[in-house]
Amino acid sequence: MSTDRLSRSVKATLLGLVTNTLLAGGKFAAGIVGNSHALIADAVESMADVISSIIVWRGLVVAAAPPDEDHPYGHGKAEPIAAAIVSIMLLGAATWIAVKAAQEILTPHSSPAPFTLIVLIGVIVIKEGLFRFVLKEGEAVGSSAVQSDAWHHRSDAITSLAAGLGIGVSLLLGKGYEAADDYAALFASFIIAWNGLGLLRRALGELMDVVPDTDLRHQIVEAAATVDRVEAVQKCIVRQSGYLLFVDMHVHVDPKMPVVEAHEIAHRVKDTVRARVPRVHDVLIHIEPARR
Repeated sequence: MSTDRLSRSVKATLLGLVTNTLLAGGKFAAGIVGNSHALIADAVESMADVISSIIVWRGLVVAAAPPDEDHPYGHGKAEPIAAAIVSIMLLGAATWIAVKAAQEILTPHSSPAPFTLIVLIGVIVIKEGLFRFVLKEGEAVGSSAVQSDAWHHRSDAITSLAAGLGIGVSLLLGKGYEAADDYAALFASFIIAWNGLGLLRRALGELMDVVPDTDLRHQIVEAAATVDRVEAVQKCIVRQSGYLLFVDMHVHVDPKMPVVEAHEIAHRVKDTVRARVPRVHDVLIHIEPARR
């Protein structure tokens, strides 16, 4: 992982960590004082965001470590592992919110205080802005862990929006609608769970070496094919480890070519591919005799 990529990833993650710490404390206090169960549930979601940001931060640092004797392919898998943990935490938070909301719906209680609505509006603005910034950074550096962290911020914004709508309904319609914010929290839990499942599927796919973008594979094959005296490229397999890509391919050359020349061509193919696609960390090439 380049120094610039690590720096941008960590800054985005730590920004989220600090923001979530402040928001979690504020929402929890406002929820208790203002009698808003949805706001308290929202504060718990923010606390989960704090933990997830710490996990992502450590995952990025571990992934940046260079290859060693025990990890010859590097430590890039630490990123999807962190992303998977964050996704599972999203599912856990969604379950907790749903259970808590269902309990409050069945328990009679008074409407939330009006000021809790103002708190939620501020939270929504902050969290949506944080989501957009962190997601942009995650996409720019190609980090699934940072992108998962960004969606954790978006889930918090969704929870806050649902809570705000519920509180608004409760305050406007009055008696008989005290549980509106609880129904809103229940609805938000399903949205959070849906996002968590999508992120978990992506993280597990990366851990299981699912084939990356097919366009990326085409770029690699085309780059290899441009090397002089390469007659064909076949069986190009690409797998991802964090941000980096590892490629295995069969390169066909003249069957009468001396081994030394074939070896030099293999090195040129490797250099060309890495130059055209900087994310490629290594290329393992198997030389094959061209069929004529």
